[in-house]
Amino acid sequence: MKFSKFIIIPFMIAVLAFTIQIVDQLLSPLMPPAGNAGFGWIAFQAWAMYFMAGCNVTGGIKVLLGYFSGIVVSIGIMLLGGHLMGAGIGFLSFPIAVFVMVIPTICLEKVPWFDFIPAVFVGAGVFFGFMSYIKGATFGTAMYTELVYCVLGLFYGYVTVMLRTKYEAKVQLQENEN
Repeated sequence: MKFSKFIIIPFMIAVLAFTIQIVDQLLSPLMPPAGNAGFGWIAFQAWAMYFMAGCNVTGGIKVLLGYFSGIVVSIGIMLLGGHLMGAGIGFLSFPIAVFVMVIPTICLEKVPWFDFIPAVFVGAGVFFGFMSYIKGATFGTAMYTELVYCVLGLFYGYVTVMLRTKYEAKVQLQENEN
């Protein structure tokens, strides 16, 4: 594909990135917790995860289930770590909680639909970041907001693949005709 035809693809993706920022600015005032600065960064991560999961709907579903699983694992770590801290374990409370929760997490590799482990770790990382740095976050508000933005990012991944596939097929058809 000639560069003059290829440049349309980066332009399409730039338009999508532009619109996701607009959607974030419109959506963030409606998302908990109140006064947040927006969560477009979660959508961008999920958008990238769509590509890592194979650029298809099945992979997108696995990403969504992975994000959800990561949230569940994160909550388990926080609750177990807090319990161990209260029991006087101290410094090792959260490392022990992580150790315990990682075992069933990695076992998800053997569970169809939950076997895309990178999404579990990204989902957990987003949740930990949300709970650590978003003032007023609760388990419920963090889960809700993270999953809404995950779905948004997955939608953008789907649209990206659909537009690019249609455009590349059109260019290929034109090149075959010439």
